[in-house]
Amino acid sequence: EVQLVESGGGLVQPGGSLRLSCAASGFTFSNYAMSWVRQAPGKGLEWVSGINSGGSSTYYTDSVKGRFSISREKIGNRVYLQMNSLKPEDTAVYYCKAISPWGDYWGQGTQVTVSS
Repeated sequence: EVQLVESGGGLVQPGGSLRLSCAASGFTFSNYAMSWVRQAPGKGLEWVSGINSGGSSTYYTDSVKGRFSISREKIGNRVYLQMNSLKPEDTAVYYCKAISPWGDYWGQGTQVTVSS
């Protein structure tokens, strides 16, 4: 059974940091590019960051460049999103997504709330 399980969300003050984690199982993790996608209240899905299958290339939407960092384990089945200097507009449910030519998988999401 394919599973992507996110963790690490929570409530944080503006300027704070969180580290999201996504644990993958049930498929060959090393064959998949990974992304983080978020959905703010009342809005559509927004791609946030991606990393290729080998971990050598990373990508970010402009609004998080310089603040967020994506990484993945070389041995192991986890992908991470380090989020620094958080802003209220980063408030959203964050989803982990596995991407391949054969199909995509989604996690259930983890809530991130940035508020004072």
